[in-house]
Amino acid sequence: MKVVTTRISLHRQLQPYRDQGLRIAFVPTMGALHRGHIALVTEAKSLADVVVCSIFVNPTQFNDPSDLEKYPRPIENDMAMLKKAHCDVLFHPGVDEMYVPGEQWHINLGQLDSVLEGLHRPGHFQGVTQVVKKLFDAVQPDVACFGQKDFQQYKVIEYMVRQLKLPVSLKLCPTVREPDGLAMSSRNVRLSAQGRQQALALYRSLLQTKADSAHTDLHTVRQNAIDLLKSSPGVRLEYFTVYNADTFTEADTAEHSSTLVALVAAWVDGVRLIDNMLL
Repeated sequence: MKVVTTRISLHRQLQPYRDQGLRIAFVPTMGALHRGHIALVTEAKSLADVVVCSIFVNPTQFNDPSDLEKYPRPIENDMAMLKKAHCDVLFHPGVDEMYVPGEQWHINLGQLDSVLEGLHRPGHFQGVTQVVKKLFDAVQPDVACFGQKDFQQYKVIEYMVRQLKLPVSLKLCPTVREPDGLAMSSRNVRLSAQGRQQALALYRSLLQTKADSAHTDLHTVRQNAIDLLKSSPGVRLEYFTVYNADTFTEADTAEHSSTLVALVAAWVDGVRLIDNMLL
């Protein structure tokens, strides 16, 4: 695996592959890698000849400076995992490589920027689109892989690609879970043993919703999940809702024929967790 830290060195590394007509897949990450990330690398290898992974803890997508400060950065372990997964190129830039002082960015994301994660983390998706556009420009991939756990983020990037007519196809990859169902997340390491057990309420609420949605109206389905979460010890619910997966708008009772997605965010043990499930 080649490790590069500048856009110029990345271009030099990738140009020979392009000259050979090889297909390039890209997996953007913020590091603190787990099996979910490695599943994305594995999927990327099945879609292309060359896999590029980036590790960059992007400061513009953090609302809370202390959250940015606490974000884990185990780079040696991350590199070992990527090598074992046969990643071809790691792009590991510093902040100064990605941003110039006083840089401005804004893209109209419509209602995607004002609901759920957009509502609870103002400016977050502006930071996400800002850095992903920079990474797409640097890597120029044919395809990029993203995890379903961050479903709204995927919809935001999909919207940006469409708006800016970027020449990249996107692949949504299934959420990877622990054996007990907890969605894998770099934030899970901050949970205590008790918090780790309490966090399973999110998965239980999604399973219940998936089972109920086949025979119960959506209003009741939603309320049952909210009741479950509000009665779960150690869980402070932020939102639970059911959306149309295509339009990313709140689903109504007539939409059982559409692809629906249940989405949840909650605080457990001082850690903010999100999860979702296609119904």
